[in-house]
Amino acid sequence: MDFQPSSDQRALQEGIRSFCDGRVTFEALRELEEKFDRGLWSELAEMGVFGLRLPEAKGGVGLGSADAVIVFAELGRRLVPGPLSWSHLLADRIDGVADGRVVVGGVDALDPRGGPTVIEHLAALDVLVVLRADGVFRLDPRSLQSERIATSLDPHTPVHYVAELPRGEQIGDGEAARRLRLEGAALVAAQLLGVAEMSQELATEYAKRREQFGRPVGSFQAIKHLLADMYVRQELARAAVYAAGATLDQPEVGSALRAIAAAKIVAGEAALKNAKSCVQVHGGMGYTWEIPAHYYLKRAIVLENAFGTSEEYSEQMAEQLTGE
Repeated sequence: MDFQPSSDQRALQEGIRSFCDGRVTFEALRELEEKFDRGLWSELAEMGVFGLRLPEAKGGVGLGSADAVIVFAELGRRLVPGPLSWSHLLADRIDGVADGRVVVGGVDALDPRGGPTVIEHLAALDVLVVLRADGVFRLDPRSLQSERIATSLDPHTPVHYVAELPRGEQIGDGEAARRLRLEGAALVAAQLLGVAEMSQELATEYAKRREQFGRPVGSFQAIKHLLADMYVRQELARAAVYAAGATLDQPEVGSALRAIAAAKIVAGEAALKNAKSCVQVHGGMGYTWEIPAHYYLKRAIVLENAFGTSEEYSEQMAEQLTGE
């Protein structure tokens, strides 16, 4: 299997990157803290982000998961806010999602950790979807009794606490719920790849221009080692994420669960470590609110907990490898 992007996929990547670089700048991100931009959401829909894997006959683009992970890596690279994965996943089950009229968020009740129910971007949602062991359920988010968590870890991911979730309307069975969770993990792994990539780019750019003792700090051996490790982690994550997308499209080549578990583990580690290293390379300035490095570290932590953690997928990998 060839994991190199095709010419069409590279064109798709360049188009999404150009849009995100121009539309979701760091200045724009600061203005979007704790807010939801419906205009940006509509523009993403026009770019085909939500209907990417929807058949053309249903108004979608008709591409596959290999293309989706490339797009979501670019969204992660620029920290595009909103329930991107959920809306992409449910575009074929809920009308109005593909064209941006309906915003879908979700709750992963399949998470074995359990714990309190928290919902991201609740105030912006038109539809809430819950993944349970016995199926996929649709709820009206406006009907929920919720409490806003005052200070979210990621300022672009507002969170509400909900004491109780009603049953809702079933729109899929248990197998559909498990499939959506697996595909969601692949999309999140792609976003984590984007976080790892941009963290490395920001650190490298700063190391080239920041001077100390009359020379760029990037010429110091310790900084070189940090940047080299960041690049290696980024490329390992890229290989794992691309493999996960390709395996979803062609399951006959191997286990999709194993490929996605590997992607979530490797990309999660790359994003967290690269974001921390980005802060470190920036030195004392790296801890300040003005430097965007903190956005990447916070988003990496949030994404690490979406659609299953690295610990969960590590256990699944171990079970597969030992045959248990």
